[in-house]
Amino acid sequence: MLRLPQRRYTVQATLAVLAILLFLSRSGRLGKYNSRLALDRQTQVSPRIPSLKVQHNQLMRYSKVCIESFGYTIPEEIWSTDFVEQKLAPLYGRLKLPEGRLELMTGIRQRRFWPAESAPSEMSVNSCSLALEAADLDPASVGCLIHGSVCRDFLEPATACTVHHQVGLPRDCFIFDVSNACLGILTGIIQAANMIELGQIKSALVVGSEGGRQLVEHTIATLNRDTSLTRKSIKSAIASLTIGSASCAVLLTDASISKTNNRLLAAAVNANTEFHDLCQSHSDQAGADMLPLMQTDSERLMHHGVETGVDTMIEFLKQSQWSLADIDRTICHQVGTAHQKLMLESLGINPELDYSTFEWLGNTGSAALPITLANACENEFIKPNQNVALLGIGSGINCMMLAVNWQKTLVKSSQWGPHGASQRLSKDAIASQ
Repeated sequence: MLRLPQRRYTVQATLAVLAILLFLSRSGRLGKYNSRLALDRQTQVSPRIPSLKVQHNQLMRYSKVCIESFGYTIPEEIWSTDFVEQKLAPLYGRLKLPEGRLELMTGIRQRRFWPAESAPSEMSVNSCSLALEAADLDPASVGCLIHGSVCRDFLEPATACTVHHQVGLPRDCFIFDVSNACLGILTGIIQAANMIELGQIKSALVVGSEGGRQLVEHTIATLNRDTSLTRKSIKSAIASLTIGSASCAVLLTDASISKTNNRLLAAAVNANTEFHDLCQSHSDQAGADMLPLMQTDSERLMHHGVETGVDTMIEFLKQSQWSLADIDRTICHQVGTAHQKLMLESLGINPELDYSTFEWLGNTGSAALPITLANACENEFIKPNQNVALLGIGSGINCMMLAVNWQKTLVKSSQWGPHGASQRLSKDAIASQ
């Protein structure tokens, strides 16, 4: 029997959520959340949110697009959260921080990293090959390749160029990179789906490979070195310590050639860019030798991210023609326990319908949601004829939600170590994570 990863809501994460709910209640915002979430389960008619003044005019429904298969790659090297805290010993000693604090705050017990000199294209090539193999599809039939991760080989050319060449895709394949923070792969899925729906192509690969080693190592070094830091000032760096590495490729096809009939039904998008400065990198860098740093106002980002998600859900239900009761399973962006709990509670979704991987993968950026979907399918958490809501929120603040009716799972996966793809992951290995 497959063992699903256990969901663990920690005491401090629960207290953090309660504190935010108390703040929202006192400020009057919680009432607005509740009224906006009084979604009529029969008619799907919901009140508009006056504060955000969002107008949705585009029709984003699909009749020809299938999510055919996944290929994903995860690193062999594991860093536990305890190990991260050991590396932060100078900071913890200086500020007298209690050990175990990071896992209690985030619910993340480990994350994984690629070998130090790895290029994102290496893992993306592997993941694309796995997705094609899972679907038994000839690379020559792929009409579009989109590389959607934050991490890339160079500023130019597009990382998609290297992946295209090494996977052996045809010369008339439309290729490009997409940059949209943690929503890069979802953005690529919508773009590829539009091309399939228009009849321009029959199949597309959307892939991304995120590497967190440089960010986590540089953040640790900076926190240990800067003796002027206080308990308050280190808060903006906490989110950077949750980042992990992963790679995922998604194969989309026209329904006429699909073997699965996993239908992409609709999508909804929301750009709440008033809050674009809540999570930012210091500079635009690429390659294995980059030294990135991030500044994140985690509390405000979570609050306004959830607010944006609530607004987007209203439009999502209209586009999908679902009610909340029609949603059988949800996959969210993987940030941590507090974000997951507050998001689902604010949307009125039963947490038992949701699947997470942040506990053992950390936050893997654009790869987080698609790799979690793939893992949920492998573990048979998602079953035939279930409606799946993909709920993506990224810095910016951007939100994308996709509606999928699931039928059949085609997934292949492997681990990646110092010598490349080391082994295929078995179902038992996947279920034990």
